[in-house]
Amino acid sequence: MANVIVVGTQWGDEGKGKIVDLYAEDADAVVRFQGGNNAGHTLVVKGEQTILHLIPSGILHDRKTCIVGNGVVVDPKVILAEIDELKRRNLFPRNTRLWISENAHVIMPYHRRLDSARESAKGDQKIGTTGRGIGPCYEDKVARTGIRFCDLLDDETFRAKLKRNVEEKNFYLTKLFNEEPVDEKSVYEEYRGYAERLRPFVTNASVILEEEIRRKKNVLFEGAQGTHLDIDHGTYPYVTSSNTVAGNACGGAGVGPTKIDVVVGIVKAYTTRVGGGPFVTELTDEIGEHIQNAGKEFGATTGRRRRCGWLDMVLIRHAVRLSGINGLAITKLDVLTGIDPLKICRAYRVNGKEITDAVPSNLRDLAKCEPVYEELKGWKEPIGRAKTVRELPIQARRYVQRIEKLSGVRLFLVSVGADRDETIVLKNPFKK
Repeated sequence: MANVIVVGTQWGDEGKGKIVDLYAEDADAVVRFQGGNNAGHTLVVKGEQTILHLIPSGILHDRKTCIVGNGVVVDPKVILAEIDELKRRNLFPRNTRLWISENAHVIMPYHRRLDSARESAKGDQKIGTTGRGIGPCYEDKVARTGIRFCDLLDDETFRAKLKRNVEEKNFYLTKLFNEEPVDEKSVYEEYRGYAERLRPFVTNASVILEEEIRRKKNVLFEGAQGTHLDIDHGTYPYVTSSNTVAGNACGGAGVGPTKIDVVVGIVKAYTTRVGGGPFVTELTDEIGEHIQNAGKEFGATTGRRRRCGWLDMVLIRHAVRLSGINGLAITKLDVLTGIDPLKICRAYRVNGKEITDAVPSNLRDLAKCEPVYEELKGWKEPIGRAKTVRELPIQARRYVQRIEKLSGVRLFLVSVGADRDETIVLKNPFKK
């Protein structure tokens, strides 16, 4: 038995979906513990692509328990659409159960409206939100005015909270942003329909999770986004609205920290980010364009182009420290095929000093940082069929070994292609 957390070490989009899907084979329960439908996990199984935004990636496996934890903010319309699509494609296994925490907060139409209105009003100062209402929903959660699933299923509570919230949000929409108001009656009717459809899925997820752990089952905790989008530890304000580091798996799922055994950090073989904010290793030349095209670096949720750059090990070491990562999974190594030479940023140089282990919190300082690169030879041979590190070209082998050395953390896995089978497994986190 083992309880394993998977987190991104960069700005998200590291390929966590594939890794979680792989690890789900050995897991009995898969838990999503933060974020909302602003994150998309792309899975490719036998050449067929599936993109999930809210449902844990383990849903494609039979006889699993999939849990959407209390730390997730859930758009009912989106999760119902995912359920319907999975069933239409016969991808929702009969013996797999999906549960939604009764304490998870519900994204409402006024959250989406406020999200878009605020972002539009910022002009050139946009932070790059997805407009899905994630931030405003988390705001209501912290302000203690949010609507949880247990509230949604209680008609009297839902009516009262909706009335109060619509009155407040309409004031902002009409007076501050000159937008049309939200119609309370239509929202009520729409969401009462969602409530009845989702009622069979809503439960005390913490109790179910504790039972799985008590029975010595393997549990996989699935993070969304990446370390440097963490609300506390990321490149604020160009961050998401939740804690993306491993520590939040406990609070966002309802388990104690003594239950966690392993933390796996996902590292894309290069660096990408969506939206604004400093990016020390960003490539704006033909190499960056090549990586963007070869890696199909478009957001799974928004379709936005991802900014691309060389691998930044300062970001990785920062993430290792924050999440207590003890195993790395490298993804998209195949995308670097044909690029020679390759570069890895081992440090930042700012004000005449080198920084190796921490990303500056002050964005003005971060924007001044210059990358300190080391150069490695590239490779031309296709690597998708490699099943061991020894089967990789010597240059690719040296590249992944250098990542291991610079991070100070052992390698658990190397992904050499998008499909589930295109993977080199060095260590299974569920096995001692």
